[in-house]
Amino acid sequence: MGFQELDELLDESLRLPIGGRTYVIPAPPAKVGLRVTRLLAVAGQAAAGQEFDTELVADEEQDELYAKVLGTAYDDMLAAGVSWPKLKHASVTAMIWIAKDKATAECYWNSGGDPNLMAPNRSARRSGGANTTRNPGSTSGTSTRTGGSRNRNRRRR
Repeated sequence: MGFQELDELLDESLRLPIGGRTYVIPAPPAKVGLRVTRLLAVAGQAAAGQEFDTELVADEEQDELYAKVLGTAYDDMLAAGVSWPKLKHASVTAMIWIAKDKATAECYWNSGGDPNLMAPNRSARRSGGANTTRNPGSTSGTSTRTGGSRNRNRRRR
């Protein structure tokens, strides 16, 4: 069989609709992808109250990072006058796409950045998404006792 050409298998872009226009975010260079992945890992550590490498976070300015993750779409957004909240949301969405996958990025995008809207509902969190329907119990109205338990608590004479 053999390996297919990777360029034919991967869709290396992210399309984000903003203000009636779709901006195409190209895949970043590998070096940027590795950096974003490390940054999101550090963000997870910080959120969990763990120690993290502050040099990694302080090393790069936010606007430079946004320009790198948005690629050519960054200049297009600035030229179109996209607002800061929209540019920031697009940038964070692109970072999630880079570090995770399109499905996670889409979930973030559609939540408007609200983490409460990204989390599954309460019942899904409890069950891990499993079926929570209980099996029906006995409907006869009587309970079943085992032989030895009935006399276990009786006083001996």
